[in-house]
Amino acid sequence: MQSIMDVILELDMMVSHCAATKNRAGYFAALYKRMTAAVRLGIKNSAFEDPKRMEQLDLIFAKRYIDAYDSYHSNGVCSASWKFAFNCCANNDLIVMQHLLMGINTHINLDLAIAAALTSPGDLIYNLEKDFNKINDVISSLVDDMQECLCNVWPPMRLLEKIANGRQEAVLNFSIDKARQASWANALLLAAMTTEQQQLYIQQMDIAVQKIGSAIQSPGALASITLEAIRAMEFEDVARTINLINTTVV
Repeated sequence: MQSIMDVILELDMMVSHCAATKNRAGYFAALYKRMTAAVRLGIKNSAFEDPKRMEQLDLIFAKRYIDAYDSYHSNGVCSASWKFAFNCCANNDLIVMQHLLMGINTHINLDLAIAAALTSPGDLIYNLEKDFNKINDVISSLVDDMQECLCNVWPPMRLLEKIANGRQEAVLNFSIDKARQASWANALLLAAMTTEQQQLYIQQMDIAVQKIGSAIQSPGALASITLEAIRAMEFEDVARTINLINTTVV
């Protein structure tokens, strides 16, 4: 992949394949395709301080996800956190939001920190902070898109939004905000390390990210009751849900 457009085309093929095979990995793939398109638009509109650097970051960032997906589905080796997220795609009891959050968790908490450190090693990492925050703003801005998608997947979500006064969106924003804070802290550490030190630290990061994934999968008895109610009313058609996430316009 030489450009962000190449990434989008690759993700588009991934989304189509997941829809055809009814693979729930397509939920996050569709969302991530939208994220990547938004970053591409931001680069085109000069939203970033250094467009060339941002494209390089996005390419490294996307490649980690695409490589993990390809490796997992060809019975190769991928990170423990991505393997856990992909394994959960076969879990019929999880709601769409849980699948999306697992992808967001792994991609931000693990991949983004690594991509940032590789793009701007050493002291150069400090020059990246503003654009790093901007790319996270792009991710956060898609919360509204995600909510709209979920309202189409699960119509009673609109009523729940009114009852909860938007609290479920605030929780999601908080998750992303905390994730990007941790991601930036890890990027600073990784950028200052030798290659050998990075490898050891990334292994520790991977374990921590998988634990967060486990918490998303099993959030506790009280939350599980609500999730079961949501799951009972979600559409069963995986392909249709993927298409909704991929195409819903807000």
